[in-house]
Amino acid sequence: AEDGIRDHCVTGVQTCALPIYRGMPMKSLPFLLIPFLLAGGSAWGVPFRDTLRQQNVTFAVNATDEGSIQLLQVKAHKGLHTYLPVKQELIGRVVGAEAKDLNGDGQPELVVIVQSAGSGRYGGVQAWTAGAGRSLLTITLPDLSANLAEGYRGYNTFQVLEGGLERSFPIHRAGDPLGEASGGKRVIFYTLAAGEGGWTFQPTRVTTVPAP
Repeated sequence: AEDGIRDHCVTGVQTCALPIYRGMPMKSLPFLLIPFLLAGGSAWGVPFRDTLRQQNVTFAVNATDEGSIQLLQVKAHKGLHTYLPVKQELIGRVVGAEAKDLNGDGQPELVVIVQSAGSGRYGGVQAWTAGAGRSLLTITLPDLSANLAEGYRGYNTFQVLEGGLERSFPIHRAGDPLGEASGGKRVIFYTLAAGEGGWTFQPTRVTTVPAP
């Protein structure tokens, strides 16, 4: 993967670029991403830190927090080639990260999983690909389409699998209390695809798992 922009909750803000934000109702936002370019360090704690290596690229993921706000910083290098760092604020928490070559092109991707604070545990992913340029390039996770969002009230689970990204969540029926879904589970598998504005995660397989 060599190019990309993500618009799901605005993502991939880099020190050399401004984010692209497409307005949507606040209730539909899994979490709110605010670009934040720093000139120095932070005195916050360190709730998440990991170093990942894939195909000779090393990714350093560091998330520090103060309350429900986190500062996410991503650094990467391949040998002597150092990518420009990514620095951004999240209203939510980083709960995982994984590096994998999702489309087999020899250029690894980094996927950071974020979960929002509050009820519903809405979440999303921040993802980049390490191409040949100086910047880590953003990958977009699109909003759920109307049919895929039917019964959706949060409680996402994301997994990086061989060849793509899996998202699952419980299906709430009318009258179900939040967190007590009775409609089973929807599982969506995304693969990388070249879009008009760059690389995106595109849903290629949807499965509904019946309630027990």
